[in-house]
Amino acid sequence: MAGRIDVPSEEQGYDRMQMLRSFDETKAGVKGLTDSGLLKIPRIFVRPSEELAQELTCKKTQVQVPVIDLSGIQDTDKRKRVLEEVRIASESWGFFQVVNHGIPLTVLDGMIDGIRKFNEQDVEEKKKYYSRDRTRGARFYSSYDLFMSRTASWRDTLTISFSDPDQINHDELPACCRDSALEYSKHVAILGNILLGLLSEVLGLGTDHLKNMECSRGHRLHCHYYPACPEPELTMGTSKHSDAGFLTILLQNQIVSGLHVLYQDQWLDIQPVPGGLVINIGDLLQLVSNGKFKSNEHRAIATSIGPRISVACFFSGPVNGDKVYGPIEELISEENPAMYKKVAISDYVAKFFTSSLEDYRALDYYKV
Repeated sequence: MAGRIDVPSEEQGYDRMQMLRSFDETKAGVKGLTDSGLLKIPRIFVRPSEELAQELTCKKTQVQVPVIDLSGIQDTDKRKRVLEEVRIASESWGFFQVVNHGIPLTVLDGMIDGIRKFNEQDVEEKKKYYSRDRTRGARFYSSYDLFMSRTASWRDTLTISFSDPDQINHDELPACCRDSALEYSKHVAILGNILLGLLSEVLGLGTDHLKNMECSRGHRLHCHYYPACPEPELTMGTSKHSDAGFLTILLQNQIVSGLHVLYQDQWLDIQPVPGGLVINIGDLLQLVSNGKFKSNEHRAIATSIGPRISVACFFSGPVNGDKVYGPIEELISEENPAMYKKVAISDYVAKFFTSSLEDYRALDYYKV
């Protein structure tokens, strides 16, 4: 039938939890599956039939998210233009791309190349980093919510934590991407503070307001590797979600677009811009801005072309502390009452990691 997607039938005696454990115990990730030459994806990666049926009727559009040129932002007139563009993008889209952001192309390419090398090295070397222990400075895994989600995601991830920049053990980082990750981390930390400065000004606050709230204290690089998929229409690279932190800076390789953002009930394909970075507002920034900024849902699709490589830098604040965040007082008035409750960052993070990505909607928990 035209437009129909055939879903594998339930195997007799299908034990999902056992299949998940068996997959996890290989420590080889999704790339291990593709390297074995499989032509059909395992059942644990197949989305529920009702989800797949809904996908057939889902609207898609070719509209592009705003692209903002950051060159010359120290010039008063140019800064006004950029601030207005950032305001529109942050209030309506929750997403935009930036160019002329100050990070050299060699640093961007080096980061992508380092992640490629890590994932394409000998599998026994990769296995040394395979772990679900979130306290490790660098760890390799497939789907952080593997045992909670309805569907395993078609991607492998190397997470590198810079949550406490003063206590980074460089020897914990894989040798093949150590130098490139450290260099990229330095540059992206600077850009994160520039963007938070612009966002502070958009809110009518001092340039350093969000920085002084420790929104940019520490960051994590989630380096995703999406192998080519033999049945991409049946699975998902990353399920629909909004980011939990304050701000995300995403670097993508240029081989294939796979990032979708939900805008006005339509999935928007974010085409990579050469040298550009995708910026998106997180749930915590929507919370502290009292709803002025929008944290939008997005996803990554699986494709038959690959690998797609992306590096998401999450600025989530002092995640290991007891700091409390709520709507910024200067933004609250009788005409504009608080929309969200205050939340301790430690409780916030704990709730995130006890939910699957597809089910976690942080802002729903903290609405007044």
